[in-house]
Amino acid sequence: MGKNRDRTETRILVIDGQGGGIGKALVTAIKKNMPDAYIIAVGTNTAATAGMLKAGANIAATGENAVKVNCRKCDYIIGPVGIAIADSLNGEITPAMALAIAQADAKRILIPFSQCDNEIVGVSDITAGRFVELAVEKILTDISK
Repeated sequence: MGKNRDRTETRILVIDGQGGGIGKALVTAIKKNMPDAYIIAVGTNTAATAGMLKAGANIAATGENAVKVNCRKCDYIIGPVGIAIADSLNGEITPAMALAIAQADAKRILIPFSQCDNEIVGVSDITAGRFVELAVEKILTDISK
């Protein structure tokens, strides 16, 4: 997973935009279940970044270049599915961001929200909180292998 340059902790990149609510919930849940994980929070705007930092991310940054740089430094990338689709989240995800996420060595865990003109068929009516729980469970399962 990713490039483990002389380190032992799991590095998780949480990316979110708009209001940052999903990113904040993810950071909170990861910290609760994996207190030793190193969480890098990147928001597409300052509100999203601030929410994730307040929730307990180890470091945080904002914008396109922060996404591009941090995609190269993590084991997992986690966020709403829109982070991997150019021009989604009401235009906050640039093509360069989506490309960096798609080409990263990290494992991507994408939460399937149908919004912003992207419809995901076949997804049952699961609450946002349950999606967050499932995402964290996936990371825990992966690292325990």
